[in-house]
Amino acid sequence: MSYPIERIRYDFPLLERKINGHPLIYFDSASSAQKPLMVINCERDFYRFHYAAVHRGIHTLSVQATQKMEIVRKKVAQFINAASMEEIVFVKGTTEGINLVANSFGSHFLQPGDSIIITEMEHHANIVPWQILAKKYKLNLKVWPLQIDGTLDLKKLAGLIDVSCKLLAITQVSNVLGTVNPLCDIISCAKLQAPNLRVLVDGAQAVMHQKVDVQSMNCDFYVFSAHKLYGPSGIGILYGRRELLKEMPPWEGGGGSMIKQVSLSSGTTFAESPWRFEAGSPNIAAIIGLGAAIDYVNSISLEAIYHYEKSLMQYTLESLRNVPKIKIYGPINRIGVIAFNLGEHHAYDVGSFLDQYGIAIRTGHHCVMPLMEFYNVSSMCRVSLALYNTKKEVMQLVTALQRIYQLLG
Repeated sequence: MSYPIERIRYDFPLLERKINGHPLIYFDSASSAQKPLMVINCERDFYRFHYAAVHRGIHTLSVQATQKMEIVRKKVAQFINAASMEEIVFVKGTTEGINLVANSFGSHFLQPGDSIIITEMEHHANIVPWQILAKKYKLNLKVWPLQIDGTLDLKKLAGLIDVSCKLLAITQVSNVLGTVNPLCDIISCAKLQAPNLRVLVDGAQAVMHQKVDVQSMNCDFYVFSAHKLYGPSGIGILYGRRELLKEMPPWEGGGGSMIKQVSLSSGTTFAESPWRFEAGSPNIAAIIGLGAAIDYVNSISLEAIYHYEKSLMQYTLESLRNVPKIKIYGPINRIGVIAFNLGEHHAYDVGSFLDQYGIAIRTGHHCVMPLMEFYNVSSMCRVSLALYNTKKEVMQLVTALQRIYQLLG
């Protein structure tokens, strides 16, 4: 069957908007994807007919809301092929998931003198928490350097690993270059050299484009955000190996489902994982919306999405080469995003001009300042492709960029 692009676009009501008199062309899904009616209606339905506080309630609405929430936990586990739903922790997003690991796993398992490896392409969310942790506990932070084509050299990783290395934190897909890191090879190589090394994968830019299998990947932690997966804002997932989560202390304290018993005299005992990491009232409606987003993506199939987007990416890269003085960053084989600059013109100016034509792209440093420094630029334009984008939209982008080049000179 052919890819049902017209039906898919119809599912996203915001794509019908006009911006500055032009039909909206949304090329900023890597920042936050648009939401299908299935997700919008699911959240609205939950608030209208099913809303109640979850866990510990004995009345019907509370029991049903709790069941709906735990069904989504199981659905997420299946979506990324976790061994158990008890390996799935609900967090606010990728950033909170990484911070949870840093403040729980890091504080419990790492000792002064231990090393953490990150890469030069990481999002700030996968840099700053490790910098804070390293400073607090006197850890060493090692950087796996980029190559000029936007890829990583496995030989250089081998040179970084020694007995002090306890954690590798790495993105699956670069949020600027679109580089797809060969994680199975990377993790296999890393753990062969350091069997006690743990690996955290930032999957924020991967889960919407390709099938994720955390067991096959052999990672120890995996994080992603719902809002990039056509789901709601304010909810994300931390996957952690069950045996690790069992040993990790809570990062945040409070009520909700995280505790077993609280005593002013004898202290507090905590619930089992993953619930011990979910202090306070969860974002229930967003969790339900995440479940709907997974159902929506599964209804199309990630395999179909992958092949459609791969073809569209190739077409976009070829088409952009018709724009004078364009410089595209990153490898030929990529997923999701294309970063570029137009001659000497500032990315902000290019993005502002495109907005006048109703074309939404992202400009700036994209929360990867070390990567910007590597390429000796302050900012880049970024086009991100999603399951609802079309070749027609790509041609309108190219035409607009050609016109901008003529205007700006």
